[in-house]
Amino acid sequence: MKKEATELAGVLALSAAVVASGIWIVYVEHRSRQLFIAAEEQSRELDRLEIDWGRLQIEQSTWATPSRIETLARQRLQLTVPSGEALEVVVQPAKP
Repeated sequence: MKKEATELAGVLALSAAVVASGIWIVYVEHRSRQLFIAAEEQSRELDRLEIDWGRLQIEQSTWATPSRIETLARQRLQLTVPSGEALEVVVQPAKP
């Protein structure tokens, strides 16, 4: 009788281990799918941000063109090109 009880306890323990491992596998697969979905969402967000970054770089280069800056300097600051007499050349002395 003692041998049968020991075998029954062993079978129950192994059955519990099989059920527990099955539940664990289901949980791990579910978690893996959740993480994959989150990674894909992050990838899409990265793509969107890279597109926005490219647009902003194009916009910045448009705003910083020399002709636009010169036009703004002439209009807003009333800057003009100095005449020849108004120019002063500064020469750095040679190092000994």
